[in-house]
Amino acid sequence: MKNSDIQALLEAVAAGRTTPQAALAHLENPMETDLGFAVVDQNRAARMGLPEVVYGEGKEAEHIVQIARALLERDQNVLITRLGEQTRKVVAAALPGALVNDLGRTVRVERKPARVLEGFRAAVVCAGTTDLPVFEECSETLVAAGIAHDRVTDVGVAGIHRLFSRMPVLQAADVLVVIAGMEGALPSVVGGLVAMPVVAVPTSVGYGAGAAGIAALLGMLTSCASGITVCNIDNGFGAAVAVHRIARLLGKKTT
Repeated sequence: MKNSDIQALLEAVAAGRTTPQAALAHLENPMETDLGFAVVDQNRAARMGLPEVVYGEGKEAEHIVQIARALLERDQNVLITRLGEQTRKVVAAALPGALVNDLGRTVRVERKPARVLEGFRAAVVCAGTTDLPVFEECSETLVAAGIAHDRVTDVGVAGIHRLFSRMPVLQAADVLVVIAGMEGALPSVVGGLVAMPVVAVPTSVGYGAGAAGIAALLGMLTSCASGITVCNIDNGFGAAVAVHRIARLLGKKTT
């Protein structure tokens, strides 16, 4: 364990953000917290720059709360994704200071401000308003990762002229996340207009032949715009983490 980690832990105790008992447990076993039903990875922030993120879909509300508290006791920030409406309400009520994004289906608790990489900026772009749940999940994850970003919505290919007025915002970004359903054409258009990395996210939006996002996924994978990175269907979280990895790499190069 690094001296800086020990200092941060002592400062958390002094500030009342964690208890001496929890700090002692962390010093005895800094890598994980065994809850019986789950083993919480407490070293992920040191390895990857982001604490463990809780995927909420299919989990019991009480289990989610216990996992979140285990992270908070170790002075980690918490992001919980894919929470249904009722579970979201229960979890938010149990975690003081919870920041809820109903559209994005996330709950976020900040023990301390996320470290922001200076001089790096992303942009998140979506084709239509039905893509907004995935868009919001991506945006919330970027906030949790300390990534400054612009938000561009409703610029899909059905009215492609809407995109052109937003090009200065896109051109100013270091990385773009482009989210689209239906045939998934927007990342191809954007990828042919910009030089920076494009992370594409297909969404499960569209009529029957769209096959719940399969058509958009295949369209993005076969894009004629070279070098686009494609995430899984509706995976706004994964796209944001990809941006975070790029940001850390660029940060290392510029320091």
